[in-house]
Amino acid sequence: MTVPLDGVPLADHAAVYTALAGAGFTDVWSAEVAGADAFTPLALAAAWRPDLRLGTAIASAFTRGPALLAMSAAALAEAAPGRFALGLGASSPVVVRDWNAVPFDQPYRRTRDALRFLRAALAGETVDREYDTFAVRRFRLERPPAVPPPLLLAALRPGMLRLAGAEADGVILNWLAATDVPRALAELGEPRDDFEVVARLFVCPTEDAGHARALGRRLIAGYLTVPAYAEFHRWLGREPQLAGMWRAWAAGDRRAAAAAVPDEVVDALVLHGSPAACREQVRAYVEAGVGTPVLALLPTPELAGGGAAELGRVIAALAPGAPAPAARPGGVG
Repeated sequence: MTVPLDGVPLADHAAVYTALAGAGFTDVWSAEVAGADAFTPLALAAAWRPDLRLGTAIASAFTRGPALLAMSAAALAEAAPGRFALGLGASSPVVVRDWNAVPFDQPYRRTRDALRFLRAALAGETVDREYDTFAVRRFRLERPPAVPPPLLLAALRPGMLRLAGAEADGVILNWLAATDVPRALAELGEPRDDFEVVARLFVCPTEDAGHARALGRRLIAGYLTVPAYAEFHRWLGREPQLAGMWRAWAAGDRRAAAAAVPDEVVDALVLHGSPAACREQVRAYVEAGVGTPVLALLPTPELAGGGAAELGRVIAALAPGAPAPAARPGGVG
């Protein structure tokens, strides 16, 4: 599950982590945009629930300096030995340049260089090297982790996917349909046997399809107009369905852009329906090759009105081992 959950203060997440572990969730993964940073929610989980695995999806290769990124990762790896995976990625021009005042230059090379630096630094090596996009002079972690975390790379198109397959311990996929997974995985080459495939999946567990699609359209218009995601979906073959959205967004009409997203695209990229139906949609990703599906729980009318009890019910119903719903009269499940 992606943490922290919307609407729940970080100080109250001990109960969330307990509910997730009790329901059968194995991992909690953080996202970093404009809410909580990537490491604090996981540090709390490390202290409160030593049975959960932790991961960042993702920490940016740009927004922290190389040494600080290594220090943050090392501290969390020390707090949760053997239970933390560092997901690394380029992020986006908005997050990097507009919000953090860092030039968003050469994202492929910067991410590759950060990956190579972190591999050495987290192994306890002294790093004194000129990379293509930065230089590090005689840096060595004072507290290198006893168990260095695996390094996973967020990747969309072939170049970054090939880099992940060649140099990372896993790949993190995002904003793709289950039917898109084989095409992405085909670009990895021949990664080693323990290579991990993570996919972040947006889940809106409600049978109110109108709500789910309206929310999905807004999310898709906000994300898939980012240049990297737009090129990703052109590569996947969605230009015919998304061209209207891109035209409206370029013209500055955000409302028209969202309205232009077809239902078929929303239904492919945002999992919705009953929790049982959402679990079946998650299973399609697993069958396509995803080893670690990470749910990102979206707001629903039921969650808005149900409080902590409804949240707990939804968590339990979405869990991988949740029982199938009882059959309704007439034999309809």
